[in-house]
Formats: sequence, structure tokens, C-alpha cells
Amino acid sequence: MHMPLIRLAKAGRQQLVRRALVPLALLVIATSLVSAEALKPKFGPHAIPIAQSPEYLRAHPAPDYWALSPYYLPQMTNSACSLATIATLVNALRGLPRHAHQTLVTQATLLDAVASRQWAERTVEGGAGVTFEEFRAYVGISLAAYGLDWDMDVLRPADNSPATLERVRALLSENERTDDDIVLVYFNQGVLTGDWDGPHTAPIAAYDAERRRVLVLDVDRQWYVPYWTSDEKLLEAMLRPAPREHGLLADETGGLIRVTKRREDQPLSAIDRR
Repeated sequence: MHMPLIRLAKAGRQQLVRRALVPLALLVIATSLVSAEALKPKFGPHAIPIAQSPEYLRAHPAPDYWALSPYYLPQMTNSACSLATIATLVNALRGLPRHAHQTLVTQATLLDAVASRQWAERTVEGGAGVTFEEFRAYVGISLAAYGLDWDMDVLRPADNSPATLERVRALLSENERTDDDIVLVYFNQGVLTGDWDGPHTAPIAAYDAERRRVLVLDVDRQWYVPYWTSDEKLLEAMLRPAPREHGLLADETGGLIRVTKRREDQPLSAIDRR
């Protein structure tokens, strides 16, 4: 009479143990995944945070860095990198306003000045973002809205050939000479940071021609600080197509946009005169 009961009791305990082990195993796996993510470096091997490598800025004038850094903005939503990048650009080209009533350009005031419903919709939280051609168009419209007289050069690489890399290097080297021109980049962020695989925009703050490195003022400030990357890697990031899950931006590649001021004294725009 007792042996069957004992077997039943053992079987019941074994079932309970097996049932308990299943969620425990899932917990261990989940914890391992979280731990692996928590231990992942903030930057991949192709990005060096500015604080870890400040020597170029200490030894060189770096005019673009000093023109841009006072106005360096964090994107206000997860899809507003174009807004933050262009607002930073406009402020850098205008310089510090002369009079107390004049405001700096924010992402909100930039949207108001441009009055583009599509840009506003594309840059809300979870918005689709903008294509390279739309980004270029918004640069021009934004500068015009603030009364800035400018020229724009675009380098949209089609391959990673030595000749293309030399064109990129020549543009960056020429841009590094003065703060009369600013370069913006449209690129795949993950190629540089080792994380999110998708299109992004940012100002270029400096170019170290000797070490072939570019300083990216990444406007994704929730996650990143400015970082150095090689010009070869920057070219790779511009060439990498956006994955299909990015919808309107699927297969989008990037490039460089160089904006040059035509004259020193800019007329006040209607926004400034209000």
C-alpha cells in the first residue's frame, strides 16, 4: 500500500521541480541577455569619445568646432536629428545675436520659421525621419528663412573607391581652414557607434587630416557625446543603405553637405525684427 504512494509522491515532486525549473531557466536566459546588453560598451571600436582624445583641439585652431559647440543641440525627439543638426548650423552661421531681443534658433522656432507640415510630421516622436534629398532641401529653406546668404556643395558618394575617399578628404580638409563654412553629414549611425542601424544626421566639428579622423557632433545626446571616427569609416557610414524596416527611408544612403557663407554681415530676418 505504501510503495505506490511513495512513487506517486516522488513523481509529483519531480513534476513540480521540472515546472519550477522552466521559469528559472527563462529567468537565467533573460538575466544573461540583460547582463550582456548592460556590459556592451557605449561605443564600438570605430568611435572615440571626445574626452578620450582632446589633443587635436588643444593643438589646432579647429574653427568649426568653436563655431558649432556653443550651439550644439540635442535632438528633441527620436526622429528629429535633422532639426537639431540644421538648428545648430543656422546658429553657428549667424553667430551670437547682437541685441537682447534676438533669440537663438531652437528646433521649435526653426519649424515655425520654415512652416513645413511634412518636416514637422516626420520629426515627431516615432516619426519617419527625412531622406537625404529632403535634408538638403530643408538646409536651404532654413538658411533662407533666417536671411542667410549661402552656397551649398553636396558630395554624395557612390562607392568606396580611393578616388571617392580622396574627394571626401579634400572637402573635409578645405572645410577645416575657416569657420566660414560648415559641413553636415547624413550617415548610418550604427556603422560608427556600433549600435542602432539606421540613417542619421550630424554636424562635422573638425577634421584631423594627419590622423585621418573626423569629429562628429552627434545630436543624439540621450545616448552619445561627440566622437572621433576615421574618414574611411565615415565614408562607409554614408554608403550603407538604411534597412528595409525604416519604411520611407529604406535603402537611403547619405553624403556630405557643405554650407558656405557669402558675406559677413547678414540682414536681420523677419523673425529677428519681430
